[in-house]
Amino acid sequence: MLDLSSYPILIKGAGDLATGVALRLWRAGFPLVMTEVATPLAVRRTVAFAQAIYDGEWTVEGVAARCATVEAVRELWAARIVPVLVDPTAASRQPLQPAVIVDAIMAKQNTGTQRSDAPLVVALGPGFTAGDDCHAVIETQRGHYLGRVIWEGAAIPNTGTPGELPGIGGKASRVLRAPAAGHVEPRFAIGDRVSAGAIIATIGAAEIRAPFAGVLRGLIHPAVAVPAGLKIGDLDPRADRDYCFTVSDKALAIGGGVLEAVLHGMTRER
Repeated sequence: MLDLSSYPILIKGAGDLATGVALRLWRAGFPLVMTEVATPLAVRRTVAFAQAIYDGEWTVEGVAARCATVEAVRELWAARIVPVLVDPTAASRQPLQPAVIVDAIMAKQNTGTQRSDAPLVVALGPGFTAGDDCHAVIETQRGHYLGRVIWEGAAIPNTGTPGELPGIGGKASRVLRAPAAGHVEPRFAIGDRVSAGAIIATIGAAEIRAPFAGVLRGLIHPAVAVPAGLKIGDLDPRADRDYCFTVSDKALAIGGGVLEAVLHGMTRER
């Protein structure tokens, strides 16, 4: 049996897509560490290991993650817990020496990742070029190429338009954005059913109303100071509450692409 314990992977970011990647790799047997900022911007917090930064520990689909220091990483691996570090610059890569770094920040641009950061560097979505600042790029655009591994070139450019979910049609976007700067004060919890026009949250005197009926699939943590225009919520017209607490098809497809890239990299090394 292949021993993966000596093949640690560092994932930059711990949002919902990064968590889908983490679940694929963790279940395959790879030891993982994830890095985040002190106040993560994750919207789909119920399926994001970033929530461990706020709550100390968080579980997604039966896998536990814990906010930790770099000194506790190996102890948590032994306990089968995913370590999540407050480490915005991924400085922990120096003491941990990961075999793979996955940039899953989803900033739509490269915020500092270099191909020399690890023996294999994989990046998600637009903003990276395979062969330049990373070894492989994973396509994140919904559609025919979702999850495909790109070894030369870049992913489809960011369209600025979120992927549609069934049930919206020509209605307003499912993405909720901050109408003003400040802190989000929720009126509903993730997983709640919301009627059209209901006030989902407020930022000061500004109201965020539901553009259509659905289930609140995501809402940014109240601790985050948000600028006007930032994505702060996600309303799902499919109205299936279970979707709020399970990793999405998109995240798992991207995770499958990362797993393929990692295994290909290991094969190339042998």
